[in-house]
Amino acid sequence: MAKHREGSADGGAGAASRRWKVGDIAALTGLTIRTLRYYDQIGLFSPSGQTDSGHRLYDESDLSRLHQILALKELGLPLTEVQSVLERDAPDLSEIIAAQIGRLREKIRVQQKLLSELEQASAAVRSHAPLGVEAFTKLLGMMKQSHEKYFWERRTQAEQALDRLGDWLADEPEENQEDHDQGG
Repeated sequence: MAKHREGSADGGAGAASRRWKVGDIAALTGLTIRTLRYYDQIGLFSPSGQTDSGHRLYDESDLSRLHQILALKELGLPLTEVQSVLERDAPDLSEIIAAQIGRLREKIRVQQKLLSELEQASAAVRSHAPLGVEAFTKLLGMMKQSHEKYFWERRTQAEQALDRLGDWLADEPEENQEDHDQGG
């Protein structure tokens, strides 16, 4: 699989334009091919060109848009809101950064609160004081919330890895055909 295409791979672009196929974009970003195709299907992230054989080709402006999409998703926005933001004028980078800062501060606040509760529980245990039901329940609730997020993120990463493997297996004949079409 070629890492990028130059010039006429899309049927007439300038010699300096760089083009990437969907598999290349997936490898660069860690997204699955299935995800990129879905983004294209819903009109969120579409390629700017295609090869003579119909394979999607992305250029540098497409990569810039994908960066915006991923930054907005990192903020926790659902795809419908990401699309809405991008359909308006160009997203304000300072707003995106401010939102990321706010999100990070909230995570830190939650973790500091959990740390404080754990320290209080530890001090109570060390002094052989009983841990009250209310304190114990509160602590367990906070720990559960923190762990659920951790395991949700781990599960998502595992699912993405399986998707990438599945996409790779499903696309293997397509890639072989693509190499054949290019004389290789």
